[in-house]
Amino acid sequence: MLLVAFTQVGLVFFHFIVSIALIVLVLLHSGREAGLGGMGFVPTSQGGTHIVERNLTRVTIVVATVFTINTVLLFRILE
Repeated sequence: MLLVAFTQVGLVFFHFIVSIALIVLVLLHSGREAGLGGMGFVPTSQGGTHIVERNLTRVTIVVATVFTINTVLLFRILE
């Protein structure tokens, strides 16, 4: 029983960290000079998508996938 409680607390804390990371990553994307990406945090090139921006997209997809899996796990455990 104690192990289940620690698992729940750990998953909730992990969910909080992943949520904050996902918010930051989405705000870093440069879309029409809005958000943090428009303030110069993500470099852009003249000829298309910069490699940093492509890597940022990949990391965002991975974090969003982890967020989704963690959400489903929390739903199953806490119901």
